[in-house]
Amino acid sequence: MTLTRGSFSYSNGEEYHGEWKGGLRHGLGQLTFSDGTCFTGQFENGLFNGCGVLVFPDGSSYEGEFVQGKFQGAGVFARFDGMRFEGEFKSGCVDGYGVLTFLNGGPGGGGPGGGGPGGGGPGGIHEGLFETNQLMRRENSQGAVQRAQAAAGKARTLAM
Repeated sequence: MTLTRGSFSYSNGEEYHGEWKGGLRHGLGQLTFSDGTCFTGQFENGLFNGCGVLVFPDGSSYEGEFVQGKFQGAGVFARFDGMRFEGEFKSGCVDGYGVLTFLNGGPGGGGPGGGGPGGGGPGGIHEGLFETNQLMRRENSQGAVQRAQAAAGKARTLAM
């Protein structure tokens, strides 16, 4: 099947503009949800898959890799209050190596996928191995940060 381009407004208030394959969102596109959340990037079989940018109504955003509709792989999550995680994600959670930064040096809370990265001690920067949004071990994670920044950059170019 070949890709076609088009737009569709769903009865629940969602709107999609982009490429389709076999009646499903597939290829590059933009999906705007009824609450104002907007995803721009790659779709596969109807779901976010590949690189993209997800912007939430409160100004929080995720730029990076997705697998079957969830943050997975390398990316950058920036929360509205200045909290930022650059690193690895799995199934919508901070999971793997990365750096968590708090604008005001606070311990944070909330974040991607609900529970959110937090759990660090005092100070504004936490670097190391995270499992399910929690810092498990401090260690150098610059390789993961560089991959996250590269994925975010690629996602931004797709969103333009």
